[in-house]
Parts: sequence; C-alpha cells; structure tokens
Amino acid sequence: MATNEDIFKKIIAHAKEYGFIFPSSEIYDGLAAVYDYGQNGAELKRNIRDYWWKAMVQMHENIVGIDSAIFMHPTIWKASGHVGAFNDPLIDNKDSKKRYRADVLVEDHIAKIQDKIDKDVEKARQRFGESFDEQQFKSTNARVLERVQEIENISKRLYGAMERNDLAEIKAVIVDLGIACPMSGSKNWTDVRQFNLMFSTQMGSVSDDSNEIYLRPETAQGIFVNYLNVQKTGRMKIPFGIAQVGKAFRNEIVARQFIFRMKEFEQMEMQFFVRPGTEMEWFGYWKEKRMQWHKALGIAAENYRFHDHEKLAHYANAATDIEFNFPIGFKELEGIHSRTDFDLGAHQQYSGKKLQYFDPETNSSYVPYVVETSIGLDRMFLAVLSHSYREETLEDGSERTVLRIPPVLAPIKAAILPLMKKDGLPEKAREVLNLLKYDYNCQYEEKDAIGKRYRRQDAIGTPYCITIDHQTLEDNTVTIRERDSMEQERVAIDRLNDIIRKKLIVEF
Repeated sequence: MATNEDIFKKIIAHAKEYGFIFPSSEIYDGLAAVYDYGQNGAELKRNIRDYWWKAMVQMHENIVGIDSAIFMHPTIWKASGHVGAFNDPLIDNKDSKKRYRADVLVEDHIAKIQDKIDKDVEKARQRFGESFDEQQFKSTNARVLERVQEIENISKRLYGAMERNDLAEIKAVIVDLGIACPMSGSKNWTDVRQFNLMFSTQMGSVSDDSNEIYLRPETAQGIFVNYLNVQKTGRMKIPFGIAQVGKAFRNEIVARQFIFRMKEFEQMEMQFFVRPGTEMEWFGYWKEKRMQWHKALGIAAENYRFHDHEKLAHYANAATDIEFNFPIGFKELEGIHSRTDFDLGAHQQYSGKKLQYFDPETNSSYVPYVVETSIGLDRMFLAVLSHSYREETLEDGSERTVLRIPPVLAPIKAAILPLMKKDGLPEKAREVLNLLKYDYNCQYEEKDAIGKRYRRQDAIGTPYCITIDHQTLEDNTVTIRERDSMEQERVAIDRLNDIIRKKLIVEF
C-alpha cells in the first residue's frame, strides 16, 4: 500500500510530466525552493486566482481590489515590525546536516499528541455509538486530560520562550521532549539562532549612493499604505475591504515540501476595515465565509479544519488557520486574523499622516480595526492538485491516472477530438473548437487513438472530451465524454456550450 510520502512523490512527478510545475532554472541544475508553472499549471493557477477574486471582489459590493508595487519605502517595514521581528528560530542537526525551524519541530510534536487524543475520541465514538458525548468524554477521560495538559505545558513553555526571544530555552524544550531529526533520527542539535527572512537589495544608480530596500515579504502592507487613497477615491464606508493578489518573497532557509514553502510565492489577501469593538463579530463572519468558499469546490469537508493560534502575532488579538489535509499532513492553507489597529496605527505614527476614518453614524474619528483573510495561491494550487490526483483501476482491469480537478478550476475545459485525421473530420472539429473557444479554454488534439487521447486529457483534468465522428457530418451531433464517470452521451453541437457552462457553476 502506497504511503503518503509515495503519493506525494507521484504528484510531484505528475506535475512535471504533464506541464503543471517545473523546477526553476532546471537546465542549470535548478534553484532551491523556486519553481516555474508550466502551460497547464499557469492555467490552473489563473483559474484559482480568478475564482478567489470573483468570490471576494465581484460578489461583494463593499470590497474592491488593488495591485500595489513590490518595491516599497523601507520605513514601511520598520513600521510593520518586519525589520526588527521578522525572524525564524532555526536549529541544525549535527549528524544529518539538515536545518529546521525550531518552533515547527515542537509544534509537530504537539500535533502527534493531538492525533493521539483524536484517536481516543474516535475509538470511544465507535464504542458508544449515537449516545457518545464528545465534550463529556474529553472532560472526564484521564488519558485525554493528561495529554491536553501535556500540550498546554509544552505550548506555554515554547511560546513563552519565543515571546522572550529565549533561544536557549527553545532548544531546551526540544532536548527535554526528546525530539529527533525527522530525516536521521538523531538528537544531536546545534544551538538555536534567529534568521531574518527578508530579501534586501539596493535602489539607486551608484552603490555608494543607493538606499537599501526590501522585496516585500507579504502583500498586506501595500493595502494598508493605500487605505486612505482607496477609502477617499472609492467613497468607501466602513465596513469595507481591500483585496489584492501578488507576489511576496521570503528567504526561507528551510524551504521544502515542493511548492508548499517557497522563496517566491503568491498571496491572495483581503483586509477588511471595521469599527473598533466589532472586530470579533467580523472575525467569526470571515472564518465561516472563507471555509464556505473552500467547501464550495466540492472537496470533502473532512479535508479541512480550523486551528486556533496559541501564540498570537504582535499585531493580532485573534487568529485561526484553515488547515488542509495535504499528503504531508494537515498544514496551514489560509489564515484569518484580527489585526486590531496595529498596522494603520503604526503607519500613522511613522509617516506622520492621519489614517483615520470619520464615522457619520458615531460622529467620531478613529483608526479602523482590521480583519484579514490571507491564503497562499501556491498552497491552494497544491491542495487542489493533491486532492485531485487519483490512480484508478477500471472495470475492465485497466488503469488510469486522473486529476479530478473541480471543473471551474480545470486548465482545459473541453478537448476537441476528431476521431480520424481524414474524411473532413478535422475541419468539422475545428468548427466546434471555434464555437467554444471564445467562452472556454479548449484544446484540439488529433494524434493517437481516441483512447490514448482520453487518458491524456484525464491526466490533466479536462472535464469534457468532445469527439467528432462520421455521424457528426450527417446530423451535427457529437459524443461528449465526462471525465469522472467516463460516461458518454450523444448531443447536438448547439447544446455543448450550455452543458459545459452548467458544469462550471459554483455556489459560494
């Protein structure tokens, strides 16, 4: 039976073989933790981006989008806290020579304890059936209570040490818990060190006369520094949101796990500006709204869960993650944060410009509070790819590899396939292609037997294959094959547009 690690390797190989993701600069032996999106990957990525933008901006009257610059005034990163505090605590294993984030090693250890609790709960649920009371079980079972207390003790110690920047104590936590290197099993650790994640460069014509600036490590600050511009020019009334999709850059030393953690990545963020005192209400609203968006794709609900933060960032008074069940386990996919007025307040202080909002309902001015939703586009790509990859054995004993990508996100919506390369079939097939290509991204393919072409389209996730044969020339009908069920139906050409369109409707 294939392990999750085996499946992950197959997904990575499939992504390259079928034009989704390539190692960057591969002909020069690559560049660590940097990837290029191929012809199908670029389409899937664009479709995810558009799906998010439509749900976030087009479907909300009080949310607008911007596109801010990657280069920003360096004082912005002082105000945001990135210059002084944007660090990762890193630790090396002396035997394997592998480097890890120290806090992640401890959090993975905590996750294993939580998994034991979840297994105890599930066993009890199966034992007691419908009469099972999960809350009562958790509050009375001695083993569960012991493990909950263990998690609390570890968390308190770890996050307390991180708050104090006590690197020696962070290492002591790792040593005391007996945490071993995941690669080698060795417990021979170096001391913990801090490492700033921002890329810096110089702006100016002469190096001696240049200013040090940074590649942005997040897209949120571009929204905050444009808050007043958007509010005034858009005549926006609180509550309102500003959305943005853009590149961000982090000098991740421990970049691994394919595109899950990269040095150059893309974020989809929305900052929602609210009246102080209402932020927790909106925090709850956006938690549910964002989870609803994910589930609307048809991916099974058990693949998602909320994870509330034990340790809050310096700007937050509440934070939760939507985690997804990747082949590498449940990991953060999206963050929802109540950022208070930290960002606008800090920029107001550092810039000397008032960033307040006059509220006609309260007849008062204030710096708005912010609730943030932030999702990694690349991680969303990996979530979709991971969920969609299937190796199936068919009724006739044959096998196929298929990407069951939600149709709204599929790179190619329909493949147009003439049964033969003669008898006028290619010409008729191109008529069908010209009919559909203005509304959908289609692909024309005439090489190889029809079965092989079906398999290729399955492998890139195409929802529909449309075959043009000799009967088409007689009655203007085609065979349309559905990817997941592989069922085929004879339909009139003038029905194709409507059939495909219905497949792409998503209610979020």
